[in-house]
Amino acid sequence: MLKFKFDEQKAMSIVLYIAEKLISLNDRRAKPDLHKIFKVLYFADQKHLARYGRLIVGDFYIAMDHGPVPSNIYDMIKTIRGDSIYADDRRYGDSFKVRDHFVYPKHEPDLGVLSESDIECINEALQENQYLSFAELRDKSHDSAYCKATKDDKISFRAMAKIGGADNEMLSYIQTTSENERLLSI
Repeated sequence: MLKFKFDEQKAMSIVLYIAEKLISLNDRRAKPDLHKIFKVLYFADQKHLARYGRLIVGDFYIAMDHGPVPSNIYDMIKTIRGDSIYADDRRYGDSFKVRDHFVYPKHEPDLGVLSESDIECINEALQENQYLSFAELRDKSHDSAYCKATKDDKISFRAMAKIGGADNEMLSYIQTTSENERLLSI
C-alpha cells in the first residue's frame, strides 16, 4: 500500500477552507456537512494525485458505507465531537466546532500552509460538487477506486490517481514518491 505523510496543520486549514467556502454560498444545498467536506476533499485529492503526484493533506481514505472518508481528518472530527477514544486537547476544538454533522469554523484557514495547486484542486472540486445532494455525492464517490476496496479498508491511491486521469508515468512517480516517504519515516 502506498503511503504519504499526513499534515495535520494542512488538514485543519483544508477543513476550515472548505467549510468557509460552503457557508459563504448561503445556499441550503451547499451546507458544510461532514459528508460534503469529505467528498470534496476526495475529489480534490484525485485531481491533485493525477496532476502533481501527491495528496493535498497526505490522508488515506477508508471505503465506508456512504463513500470515501479521510481517516485522520475523521479522527480529528470525532475528537471535537467527543466520540473519539482521544480527548480534545483543544488543538482541533479551537479551530472549528462540529454540531449535528456540520462544521463551523472559529477562525480563518491558514492559507499559507496550502500551495497554489492545493487551492486549485479544492476550488475545482468545490465548484463541481458544492450543490450535489447527499445521494448524488454518495453515488459519485462510489467510483471504481472505492469499489475495488474492501468495506472499511483503505482505498488505493493508485486507483484514485487513475480516476483523476493520471497516466502511467505519473502512476510510477506516485509509487516511487510514496516509497521514499515510507523509507524516510522508518
